[in-house]
Amino acid sequence: MTRDSDQVVALNESLAREVNEAIERGQWPGERDASASFRCECTRLDCNLLVEVTPRRYEQVRAHPRRFIVAPRHERPDVETVVETTPAYLVVEKGEGAGAVAEATDPRT
Repeated sequence: MTRDSDQVVALNESLAREVNEAIERGQWPGERDASASFRCECTRLDCNLLVEVTPRRYEQVRAHPRRFIVAPRHERPDVETVVETTPAYLVVEKGEGAGAVAEATDPRT
């Protein structure tokens, strides 16, 4: 994968992450452990899948700017490593170029 491709991939994922940040902000404090629907943060431009995860768990993943929640089989082994597998979602971590872009586009930094 080229550097330009890394950037396109990471920018697409950062858009999904911004949507999910808004979803998380919309949760009531007492709902931190209730399941919520978050957008799959995969690299696919046409993906509109929702992933069920609690806001608390989403926050734990987001504590690492290179990590994203994706639907099963939406991982990209050429740019990311699966660091956690559940029946409902995977947590992936970006490496090298895509990871640097993910950090640079993190709305929390």
